[in-house]
Amino acid sequence: MTQLDVRPQVGDTVSGVAEGDVRGKGLGKGSVGLVGSAVIGISTVAPVYCLTSTLGSTAGEVGMQMPAIFLAGFLPMLLVAFAYRELNKAMPDCGTSFTWTVKAFGPRIGWMCGWGLVIATIIVLSNLAGVATSYFWLLAGEISGNESIAALDDNKLVHIVTCLILIAAATAISYRGMTATKGVQYTLVGLQLAVLAIFVAMAFQKASAGTFDTGLDFSWSWMNPFAVESMAAFTAGLSLSIFMYWGWDACLATNEETTGSTKTPGRASLIAMVVLVGSYLATGVAAQMAVGSGATGLGLGNPDTSDNVFAALAGPVMGPMLGILLFVAVLASATASLQTTFIPVARTVLAMSTYEALPPSYAKVHERFKTPGRATVMAGIATGVFYTVMTLVSENVLTDTIFALGLMICFYYSLTAFACAWYFRGELRRSARDLFFKGVFPVLGGLLLATVFFKTLIDMWNPSYGSGSTVLGVGSVFVIGVGLLALGLVIMIVTERRSPAFFRGEILTKSTPALVVED
Repeated sequence: MTQLDVRPQVGDTVSGVAEGDVRGKGLGKGSVGLVGSAVIGISTVAPVYCLTSTLGSTAGEVGMQMPAIFLAGFLPMLLVAFAYRELNKAMPDCGTSFTWTVKAFGPRIGWMCGWGLVIATIIVLSNLAGVATSYFWLLAGEISGNESIAALDDNKLVHIVTCLILIAAATAISYRGMTATKGVQYTLVGLQLAVLAIFVAMAFQKASAGTFDTGLDFSWSWMNPFAVESMAAFTAGLSLSIFMYWGWDACLATNEETTGSTKTPGRASLIAMVVLVGSYLATGVAAQMAVGSGATGLGLGNPDTSDNVFAALAGPVMGPMLGILLFVAVLASATASLQTTFIPVARTVLAMSTYEALPPSYAKVHERFKTPGRATVMAGIATGVFYTVMTLVSENVLTDTIFALGLMICFYYSLTAFACAWYFRGELRRSARDLFFKGVFPVLGGLLLATVFFKTLIDMWNPSYGSGSTVLGVGSVFVIGVGLLALGLVIMIVTERRSPAFFRGEILTKSTPALVVED
């Protein structure tokens, strides 16, 4: 397959550029509208996958305050979303966090922000592939009625091979461009949200009928985050909640391919956020009313089922026939997200390469599909290697990488939020709107996420954080999280020697104009 090198030369400008035009990188312009962009954001977050992976873990950390934690996690994300919207209006660049933080804080902080996004995405992709694999074999066992088929997921070799096949398939679809991505996503997102609505309705019905002894009556106290027993529990729960919202910024990563690139992506991200918080609250309240949040039986906090809640609740809540739909929904959710999550990482790498922060080969765009082909393929390879290695090294890889992921998300989201306030600091006195949406809200969101980052960094040193596994007496979550950030520093130092111009601030600065490469 042919690749097209569309890297613009530094200093290239095009006169008469219309408002909303961006630095051209060869991506397919006008491929996505408002609805498509919002669907991509929802799909990347994968609400059904997130719920089955973290609903139980969150309940285990904060008990009945789980709905309150979902709201608490939504607040900083909403505030940061305002920052993304304002930055995108001024600089609709597919490099998003990387490009914006470079313009605000300089090349080194910007490079590390881009690294945080890239490595967080690789972690998510590996977990998505793992969940999709598990549900593939569980669904096969349910349909066939053969427990031995479902048990194939316990075979490490079979699990890894299946996982790699799914990663390869998702990479291939993403490689073929946004048009192929949209067609798949409308179906998969619609399916998972419809099944989730059925689950919520049936859980409420079971709760009102008192079907399960562990069920609870609804209480408004569930919405009080200050009722969490300890700050450590609150921080752990909040970290999981933040993970559950991660991915909405995929709407912004497609800005160069979206109609109305300065406004549509920001609007789509807010739509996606509203859909997500509504889904999470409805599911959390319904499930807690139906089975409670205890640590035994069907209770959401049961450690034996907390990493895969829907596998335990599908049959009891929805019955043997409809329960299969929930397995299908989780598989659809993980598969859909596995495919769309390649979007932000590939486009961030494309932008970093275009601005000479990474090797130039990753700035090549496929001539036919208009996608960052090489960056997409490398993201797929990195995901497969990461998941294979972590699975072979640790049996608790899924739990620990999700906890470590919260650290990465807080890292680059908070930097982006602070970058917004700093970049627009000269405009904050122009109007009340500018003050709040470009300054106050982003700073508040950044501070909240930075607080979670440092508190999590302290807590994860303890081996009891996450799965409880250790490396030389240190919690494995700390080793994974800090180790990956340290790896980024090493790669940045090596890259600086090969691309000194970018790190001297000669390639991308605040005054660098938006450029257009004409067809």
